[in-house]
Amino acid sequence: MPSIDPTYYLRNQSRGSTSSNLGKDEFLKILMAQLQNQDPLKPMEDKEFISQMATFSSLEQMMTMNKSISSLVNNQTVSPVIQYSHLIGKEVTFYNFDDETGEIIEPKEKITSSVAAISEKNGFAVLELENGQKIYTDEIIKIEHSSNK
Repeated sequence: MPSIDPTYYLRNQSRGSTSSNLGKDEFLKILMAQLQNQDPLKPMEDKEFISQMATFSSLEQMMTMNKSISSLVNNQTVSPVIQYSHLIGKEVTFYNFDDETGEIIEPKEKITSSVAAISEKNGFAVLELENGQKIYTDEIIKIEHSSNK
């Protein structure tokens, strides 16, 4: 018995994209189609219609709550400059790193300097020190009150 190669008849069929996420527009379309196509001799029961409307209302409230939460999260995001501004005037201690390799320069020498300013680079806070160096906040190993103030 000859076998049929499925690639002949499956290859030319278009594949639609389906999503399991229905929004309120899709829900309303389904509900309206259901109402328009119901049997006039056996209309949809009130309880069923009320249940579907309650589901729609709940969906709409959840979407509104999702937008509100997203807005709240966006407002809570603080700029790294503001987040680390309390370090201005403090003395920070860090190891001396090689800018090219990112490795600690041997012998491991601790450097202490006062923070003069905070800037931002690629979303990260950069401490501008009084000794002229610039370091990232994750390089700090100790923070103290400035001894000269």
